[in-house]
Amino acid sequence: MKEYVVLFFTHSGAIKFERFSRKNNINCELMPVPRKLSSNCGVCAKFNFHGNITSIINEDIENIYEIINGKYDLVYEEN
Repeated sequence: MKEYVVLFFTHSGAIKFERFSRKNNINCELMPVPRKLSSNCGVCAKFNFHGNITSIINEDIENIYEIINGKYDLVYEEN
């Protein structure tokens, strides 16, 4: 299972994602965005996921990073 951090455009987008995660049995934690990353809203979601990450992307997501050995690897960026 891989670990990810998702950045959002707005706080409401983060809250919607947390609700989506609960409904889909994805363990998700909302938290402040790590200093190494930037965000428009300052809130991110950290979660573990097994599967194709594109299946959870919605219009509220700004960036998705996979956490590998404590480093953030960008795997999705909204254009």
